[in-house]
Amino acid sequence: MPAEHGHGHVHPVNFDPTAAEPDQYAAAAKHGRAFRIGIGGPVGSGKTALVAALCRALGDEIDLAVVTNDIYTTEDADFLRRAGVLDVERIEAVQTGACPHTAIRDDITANLDAVERLEERFPGLELVIIESGGDNLTAVFSRGLADSQVFVVDVAGGDKVPRKGGPGVTTADLLVINKIDLAQFVGADMAVMTSDAHRMRGELPVITQSLVDTPNAPDVADWVRKQLV
Repeated sequence: MPAEHGHGHVHPVNFDPTAAEPDQYAAAAKHGRAFRIGIGGPVGSGKTALVAALCRALGDEIDLAVVTNDIYTTEDADFLRRAGVLDVERIEAVQTGACPHTAIRDDITANLDAVERLEERFPGLELVIIESGGDNLTAVFSRGLADSQVFVVDVAGGDKVPRKGGPGVTTADLLVINKIDLAQFVGADMAVMTSDAHRMRGELPVITQSLVDTPNAPDVADWVRKQLV
């Protein structure tokens, strides 16, 4: 029996922790456009802070722009604009009006339109970072929208999060375990958290970080550089 969430569509019940909903979009042709990296994860995991860090780390060497997603507001875009990490014209905001995964997977039109506006505004654009609104462990980007996907979880959510699985954890091209400086305060065992993450992901990479200690997210920035080669 499908499960209805009250936002206009239904999800079949599936207890496979690696399974995502079918992607109705084919992967987009990559020639002649900016590379697109999607960043998703639960509410409060540090997605916007990571986007800001990547803008600081990469903005002087890569022609980049950002699309943010919020349900009702432009809060994340406004945060990035206030932080001054990019020219404000390089930041587009999408208001999804529904669960965040709707706009990054089910109907990607608004995000594609935002990317297109940025590419028209900046013809030499090399990279667009698309930040999802905060969502759950099943929230992954359509390959018609994102060429590579980063999923962010944080230590404050508990060391159990990686072993809960979900396609965000198990299938994203990169898993980032964020806020490791908080582990001692919330009783999270980093050895357990990282080993569970590697067990759930197999050969897919895992990065642990604290933006307090490394505010420019150097390991994630290096991973992004490799995607553009």
